[in-house]
Amino acid sequence: MTTKLFGTDGIRGRVNEYPITAEVALRMGKAVARVLRSSGPNRNRVLVGKDTRISGYMLETALTSGLVSMGMDVFMVGPLPTPAVAHLTKSMGAAAGIMLTASHNPYEDNGMKIFGPDGYKLSDELEAVIERHISGEEPEAAPLPVRQIGKAHRIEDARGRYIEFAKHTADNVPLHGLKVVVDCGHGAAYFISPLIFKELGADVITTGIQPDGLNINDGCGALFPDNAGELVRRFNADLGISFDGDADRVIFTDSNGQVVSGDRILALCAIGLKEQGKLKKDTLVATVMSNLGLKESMKAHGIKVETTAVGDRNVIECIRKNGYSFGGENSGHLIFADHATTGDGILSALQVLRMMRERNATLAQLAAVMHEYPTQLANIPIPQKPPLDSLPKLKKIMAQATKSFGPNGRHLIRYSGTENKIRVLVEHREIEECRIWVSKFAAAIREEIG
Repeated sequence: MTTKLFGTDGIRGRVNEYPITAEVALRMGKAVARVLRSSGPNRNRVLVGKDTRISGYMLETALTSGLVSMGMDVFMVGPLPTPAVAHLTKSMGAAAGIMLTASHNPYEDNGMKIFGPDGYKLSDELEAVIERHISGEEPEAAPLPVRQIGKAHRIEDARGRYIEFAKHTADNVPLHGLKVVVDCGHGAAYFISPLIFKELGADVITTGIQPDGLNINDGCGALFPDNAGELVRRFNADLGISFDGDADRVIFTDSNGQVVSGDRILALCAIGLKEQGKLKKDTLVATVMSNLGLKESMKAHGIKVETTAVGDRNVIECIRKNGYSFGGENSGHLIFADHATTGDGILSALQVLRMMRERNATLAQLAAVMHEYPTQLANIPIPQKPPLDSLPKLKKIMAQATKSFGPNGRHLIRYSGTENKIRVLVEHREIEECRIWVSKFAAAIREEIG
């Protein structure tokens, strides 16, 4: 089912512009209550979390008003990572969890992600039903009697609950003797992630832990991992860990301060899990954005690669449908399905640290398991998103590239699911070929789309 409000990762946009307005948040609260409330213990509960954007106060208040007006009890957890909200929704048996975040976007944006009682993001079908209620396509519900409206509470121990869960997933691996740089991007992990690593014994150097509502993702965090790399070199640390705004993804830097690609992290984790007998069906789930070198490396280690469309929800759906245990995206989303229902940057960092400990190896040594094809990625702003099949010049160049590359490379052109951009990816054994073809694609796109 198609939706207009919901994209690949909930509803997202510019604050105080439709649909990220207080009015829509109010209507979403009412819609979630009508669609997801059911009989049974705690099925009138909804958890609401947020990252550190200043607009979170506005959206949280409006969303809560809509929910309680329809008889839901709201449990507000404050700034907390997206995966923590998903985990707490499931552990508390709530009807839903809602996270207010725009992930890696700047503070001017915000969004709303919804999790069901199982901790997973909602299906397309349920999102479509909720959207119909928000847009007024379904009749308004009658107002409830005053005695039936809900209450709003704050969960004071939400952080502690998630901290203990996260440490447990890595068997409370001792990190004594490790020096770790943690860049929280002034986002949702600013408090709990350094605390977790410190509690496990690591020497932690922090940055990006002073959110002011306006500085989230501003030249820091997962989009700027070189910041952590610089600190790694300055303090002679063992690795750097950089989170995005809602900490559902993570980027690593090694002891030389060099960024380790998400594909290399996927590879080393898959191999480690297989060695432990925990990689179900000896299969890694990745997206079409993953480097060709990942498949080559996995084949050498007897691991199959299942490929999905871009988006962590597509990876998760594939994992659930087929009974796999691990997958992710090159962008830093890692899904350890035996422990979590969504990408979790903190949990992923703990798993990588545990593998380093168990194998007595540096991150660079573990990451040397694959050879990456040279890659060039361009994100081109566009005013509209016409079907790619309707662009004859671009189609012609794509066909020429496919013929020219043969087995030595590939190209992938797609629209962003959250921004007005078209993403052009070219991989080839020769870096110069990447540059040439990205330039050709970009010229055709600008000529035909603007």
